[in-house]
Amino acid sequence: MKNLKRILTLSFLLLLVVEYSNAQVIVLNKYKFGEGLEFSGNDNNYKMEISGYLQPITESKKYLDNDDSSLYNRMRLRRARLNFSGSSKKDKISYRLQLDLTGGGESDASIGSLVFDAWVAYDVTKRIKLSFGQKATGTDNRELGMRSTTLQLAERSPISAAFASVREFGIFAESTYKISKQSYIKPEFAITNGDGINVFGKDHGGLKYGGRIDYLPFGLFNNFGQYRQADIERELTPKFVIGANYSYNVGISDRRGSESGTILYLDNLNKELLPDYMKYGIDFLFKYRGFSLLGEYINASARVPSGITQRVRVDGTTSTVFTVNGIQDVDSYIKGRMMVGEGYNLQSGYVFKNLFSIDGRIAHLKPETNSFLNNGTYYNRSNYYTLGITKYLARNYGAKIQLDFTYINAKTGSNDINGNLIRGNEFITRVITTFSF
Repeated sequence: MKNLKRILTLSFLLLLVVEYSNAQVIVLNKYKFGEGLEFSGNDNNYKMEISGYLQPITESKKYLDNDDSSLYNRMRLRRARLNFSGSSKKDKISYRLQLDLTGGGESDASIGSLVFDAWVAYDVTKRIKLSFGQKATGTDNRELGMRSTTLQLAERSPISAAFASVREFGIFAESTYKISKQSYIKPEFAITNGDGINVFGKDHGGLKYGGRIDYLPFGLFNNFGQYRQADIERELTPKFVIGANYSYNVGISDRRGSESGTILYLDNLNKELLPDYMKYGIDFLFKYRGFSLLGEYINASARVPSGITQRVRVDGTTSTVFTVNGIQDVDSYIKGRMMVGEGYNLQSGYVFKNLFSIDGRIAHLKPETNSFLNNGTYYNRSNYYTLGITKYLARNYGAKIQLDFTYINAKTGSNDINGNLIRGNEFITRVITTFSF
């Protein structure tokens, strides 16, 4: 039933696009490698773009200072996306439909879906745009608003993996105001379902409220450079954006507000009662003549209602046991299943004129005393050091080959992928290729 609803929703969106385009004489306007096909109507009012990309990846992991000398290898299709977008100047309407053909989503968590982006927007004024549907939200850290094909390194940062909701369904408002000869501010607001991607079953918990505000003192970036990582455009003048974000998620039913119904709690009347999840962050991006510098800080916390008395097991039964270190502690137990804590990411790179780039990143996670970030198998790692080399095959993000190396500090109590305790740290090598059309 869930898949049927998704197919019907997708079919309805496609029918809307086809119905509108039938009123137009659609012709191929231009093709730019890496940016896709652009079609336009006979009056140049209606425009539509079709694009996509593939990203196969190979990963090799080694546990250091351990008796295990094995290399753990993994090969997969990291991303396979197909994008449809369009706009009508006269009607002030735009839309985007992005399909994730791998079903794996943006992170290793099981939040994948066939429909990744599906939204329609209306330009209320020249400065204000309202969108409805499923899309990325400014309440995540800056990296999550950047296209996957433009990443400087093979994977997004650990703080993105730990705290981001990736995609959300709701209402979004964004605007741009010029406040001086060069400077701009770009505020965004969002009210979403608080459960990540669209929920077709029961929607647990309440809504999520949040926003972001960005300040650009030196003008706008070229070619949407604010939403792309490496400075392959080689900005001729310094470009800088600094921003802050905040969100309050009323009643989440998973670890960070990216799924619905995976972790549930009840009060003594058997009514659903869930913890709230708060998140704020500060981030910036600087670009100039091939050099880029990205910095991000995120802090996530939770508020656990005092009325919670039961937890729902995976099999649907309930339990009143909330034991932490041998003590009944409801607050600590619940936070121990959530992504609460803080972290930062600092990464930089330089794109040479021969289209090679060298990039580096330092990321740090600091969990609260009770947090799922202390889980020995998936997290419990404090520092991540990454060095990467990229070869761009064209003067855009259309095709590239990336190699990077990551050294990870594993804390005491960390496990390998088989659940066995490890004594040392980890070393990961990744190779990823990008092919766009």
